[in-house]
Amino acid sequence: MKVFKNKGELTRFQILAEIAKQQIHLRQKDIAEKLGITIQAVSENIKSLTDDGFVEIREGTARYHITKKGIEKLKKEAVDLRKYADEVVETMNTYKSIWPAIAKEELKSGQNVWLKMENGILYATNEKTSASAEVLKDALKGEDVALSRLNGIIELKNGTVTVIKLPTIIQGGSRASDIPKIQKIHQKGFDRVGIMGTISRAVTQKMGISPDFEFATPYATVAAAKKGLNVLVLAVGNMTKSITRELDEEGIQYTVEDFKK
Repeated sequence: MKVFKNKGELTRFQILAEIAKQQIHLRQKDIAEKLGITIQAVSENIKSLTDDGFVEIREGTARYHITKKGIEKLKKEAVDLRKYADEVVETMNTYKSIWPAIAKEELKSGQNVWLKMENGILYATNEKTSASAEVLKDALKGEDVALSRLNGIIELKNGTVTVIKLPTIIQGGSRASDIPKIQKIHQKGFDRVGIMGTISRAVTQKMGISPDFEFATPYATVAAAKKGLNVLVLAVGNMTKSITRELDEEGIQYTVEDFKK
């Protein structure tokens, strides 16, 4: 629905609405301040509204008067605007009440299912958990499924983060890193691996590891940990501080290991 063709039409609507209030001693300056536009813009629009027969200019305390034609125009546009606003609210309400998940099994529309988080991914399943929802449309196993009527609490514990502090290039970079010890840490098993800095990339290449993320690493680390994933991060020198600062703010448990030879 196109309520107004352009911003100018919206401004005309607002000015006409102010005039319709029939305020005594209404000045162009008052309208300009109310709408956050210039007095010149108000003047030009009032002239246009007058030329089109929507406003009359008279003598007296209430100088500007809306005509019968103007009232009809204002009512129509106000109704259209309200309909549009109602559509937006309805869309937002629908948007907020529908959630996606991955189907653990084949699911049917209207079926009541249970929700659980695994490896940072939300699944809909027939296995009973502490949270439930209703399937909106059929979905095959492994497909994304639309859910509504969410109830309960999805059990989720923050993951932990291990930050490995690597030497800077001045300190020797990857050649000064104790890669065998880093490999032992990595072998403990992590859900995600993140890196910060060129030296971190060089170290992971020597280890034969493909990092899961290397951009916006502090935020990606926090997001992964909040989904219950355990994260290993390789960062160079003081880059570790930007990660630990974010982790402290979110209350996520972490350790920092220095692996310089």
